[in-house]
Amino acid sequence: MIQFNKVTKIYDNNVIALSNIDITIEKGEFVFLVGPSGAGKSTFIKTLLKEVEPTTGNVISNGIDLTKLTRNQVPYYRRKIGLVFQDFRLIDNLNVYENVAFALRVIEASPRDIKKKVPLVLDLVGLSKKHMAFPRELSGGEQQRVSLARAIVNNPALLIADEPTGNLDPETAAEIMDVLNDINKAGTTIVMATHAKNIVDSMKKRVIAIEKGVLARDEQRGRYGYED
Repeated sequence: MIQFNKVTKIYDNNVIALSNIDITIEKGEFVFLVGPSGAGKSTFIKTLLKEVEPTTGNVISNGIDLTKLTRNQVPYYRRKIGLVFQDFRLIDNLNVYENVAFALRVIEASPRDIKKKVPLVLDLVGLSKKHMAFPRELSGGEQQRVSLARAIVNNPALLIADEPTGNLDPETAAEIMDVLNDINKAGTTIVMATHAKNIVDSMKKRVIAIEKGVLARDEQRGRYGYED
């Protein structure tokens, strides 16, 4: 599914963000990406999204060598990836239904597909009764559920979650993790960057730890292992 083959990324200021990273993530895995602030997690994600190019090495995602993608091909590649962020990134003047439908309209899905798929994912994240509400009328946890629904409505093979529980209280964060776990059990590969020690330790998923750009740990049923 995902392969980082001896990937090094050195920025123009000679900062080494990633150093000789060799990782394989199989289809259907749930992987936590952890490490101190500034360790290289963001560069890892940006490289996977082809927002930054490796200095050396290559990244293969879903059989595609990202180093060989042209600029015109990148948007089509990203359509197969769901993205969830800490700050939700919803469109304020669109209701819940329209926020999720927007992801389908971007790829020019038919009105029939939109009408079919949006209610299904809203039901999955427990927001069927809030489909007409606007973001300002929702709690933080509900907004993140909308973000999750939008991320998976295209049935992506890969879901990247960047600190998805960072703005949520522990109880709400646990609910979001339950939804993510359900999405993973349905077959979606998940890579989640997080500082949430309690979540990582309790879920006992694979943990990839990066420190100062170097792969420090790669453990099945791993633990967080940091204090920050």
